Amino acid sequence: MKVRAVVSLKAEHRLDLLLQIAGLPRSTFFYQQARLDVPDPQAELKVAITEIFSANKSRYGHRRVHRELLNAGGQVAKKTVLKLMRDLGLVCRSRRKRRYVSYQGEVGQIADNLLNREFTTDTPNQKWVTDVTEFRVGDRKLYLSPIMDLFDRQIIAYSIGTSPSLQLTNAPLREVIATLEAGQYPLVHSDQGFQYQHRSWRQILADTGATQSMSRKGNCYDNAVIENFFGHLKEECFHHVRYLDIDALETALHEYIRWYNDDRLSERLEGLSPVRYRTQTLAA
Repeated sequence: MKVRAVVSLKAEHRLDLLLQIAGLPRSTFFYQQARLDVPDPQAELKVAITEIFSANKSRYGHRRVHRELLNAGGQVAKKTVLKLMRDLGLVCRSRRKRRYVSYQGEVGQIADNLLNREFTTDTPNQKWVTDVTEFRVGDRKLYLSPIMDLFDRQIIAYSIGTSPSLQLTNAPLREVIATLEAGQYPLVHSDQGFQYQHRSWRQILADTGATQSMSRKGNCYDNAVIENFFGHLKEECFHHVRYLDIDALETALHEYIRWYNDDRLSERLEGLSPVRYRTQTLAA
């Protein structure tokens, strides 16, 4: 700030010269100098905003910071939070687009797009979506295969590995199917990756009475929710961090998914995290 710079230098240099260099009228300088001695009425709010932003590792924009403030009992306008974050230089990370493609042609059986972009449901274990994404650290690769429940967009199972193998995708499917209650037969949606065309994937679904659904070829919007999750994950946990090796990245992915499920707020979930939304909704 020009006024602060002039104040810090005026004991050593002529004031009129400093004002000329700074391009400040004399009256403006004295007015702003007087304001420096007045306590900042938004000091506590700025501290709260900074703490929320830092606690969530710079992953929150002004909407989620605003929601956290409201959840803590604060009363502040969303535009005020946006302005103060800009003043404080707190910039949320924006997402880049890059996706791993597992399609290798029709190497198995293709299912119809039964989900049909209907990404909402009022019941747990009714609609699941899944996909595989790739990370690179140096010359090594790491793959993540999550399964998301569209009820609360919680990652209900996942696996991490160094190869996009059948085991990578089948393991979390077996894990989460084991938690189903009697009468629950989810629709399980994916792209046309070779893992989901394979008979082993289809057999796991058939054995439990689940229904398979697939996106149309080359249409990522048919599985937009899981693609959106990957976008947030990579921007908030990967693109701005330099990992020494894939072990460090794997540890970070475990922590991110825990944070995403337990703590990350979503406006679609009434300002709650997936786990809190499920708990409150099922308890109502």
